[in-house]
Amino acid sequence: MLIDPERCRCCGDCLALCPMNAIRLFAPDRAAGRPAHAAIDRDECVECGVCFRSAVCPQQAIREEDLPWPRILRKAFSDPVFTHPGTDIPGRGTEEMKTNDVTGRFRPGFIGLGLEFGRPGIGTRLRETEAAIRRLLPLGVVLEPNNPLTQLIADPATGALRPEVRDEKVLSAIVEALVPEEAFDRILAEVRAIAAEADTVISVGVIGKVAADGRVPAAEAMRRAGLPPSANGKVNVGLGRPLYPF
Repeated sequence: MLIDPERCRCCGDCLALCPMNAIRLFAPDRAAGRPAHAAIDRDECVECGVCFRSAVCPQQAIREEDLPWPRILRKAFSDPVFTHPGTDIPGRGTEEMKTNDVTGRFRPGFIGLGLEFGRPGIGTRLRETEAAIRRLLPLGVVLEPNNPLTQLIADPATGALRPEVRDEKVLSAIVEALVPEEAFDRILAEVRAIAAEADTVISVGVIGKVAADGRVPAAEAMRRAGLPPSANGKVNVGLGRPLYPF
């Protein structure tokens, strides 16, 4: 995103709209013949498009750009109306995190794990996700192949991202993985260690089946790890296409 300094009147109406606080106001520079104006910090901007779509600027000074690679990734991971070319849906992850009972992707004996790095006001550099992926792969996780982040991995054996994308800043990025049930305790322990070292915030999402005896193994493992499930968790009964055998 750019702000046209010739149009901008430095009213400040756009400041509150930026979820990354990336818009700055500058005093007039008489020596350079430059009036007071607003400008977008290019390094902090995640190309979410909120300032532009809001139409808050009375001078229509905010405009979109044709973004080159790899900066276009900022928009792909941050703009909620941008359709990601690798998934054909908007958003930073796949539909599996909400529709597994319809697709049957997560079978008994396995647990779905989603780690969302960043959020509005903080964001994340993609290198933060790379560090986590490198630590989780040796523990037996299987990354979701259709996830937009997985598609940026240059070396599937190590989880190394393509070098040119590591420093791109996005609103958030999600690591989606399949975890064998018996490995989930140590995976969660590693997640806690990753979160303690990360230079951003991490939200943990878990998909777990209800066992035949009524237990929820994923929830039990979360409690053992000191990560009790949220009371606002979703329950999908799979009425669209029941695949659970019990």
